[in-house]
Amino acid sequence: MTQETDKPLDQNQQQEAQTAQEEHLPEVDLQSEVERLEAELAEQRELVLRAKAEADNIRRRAALDVEKAHKFALEKFAGDLLPVADSLERALELGDAANEALKPMLEGIELTLKSFHSATNRHGLEVVDPTGQPFNPELHQAMAMQPSAEHPANTVLTVVQKGFSLNGRLLRPAMVIVSTAG
Repeated sequence: MTQETDKPLDQNQQQEAQTAQEEHLPEVDLQSEVERLEAELAEQRELVLRAKAEADNIRRRAALDVEKAHKFALEKFAGDLLPVADSLERALELGDAANEALKPMLEGIELTLKSFHSATNRHGLEVVDPTGQPFNPELHQAMAMQPSAEHPANTVLTVVQKGFSLNGRLLRPAMVIVSTAG
């Protein structure tokens, strides 16, 4: 062994060695700690973004549900009113317009029916009256087929009972008689 290695280190050399060792160890620990914290931060950012996206989706779905509830809240009530409209229309069809004694009553029924339709139209209830239009099985229910020389095949000849839709959704199909090739 040489004398240099056997010689004890003086105090300055010992402090320098200790300082170098202390500086090197925390550097490695700090670097790994920074990497760990950066990974944790990236994970937390992703979780926050997912939570925000999910909250936005829930808000959107709730808004659509509320919109549908407002649009179709009257569906059952409107369905219950349809027989009233049918009765008023039948009264007008069957009333004798030539009878002077019945004219005021028929005019009253006609005004009541117009008032009924204008009130229901304001709330999205619309009449489906397809007379003369091509038969559409999504909106019409065929009650009978009748040969016709004047109309092309699959044309609505007569409406037995008018249909109704509420805000674009079919509430009741129109019951119709459809032409066949004559």
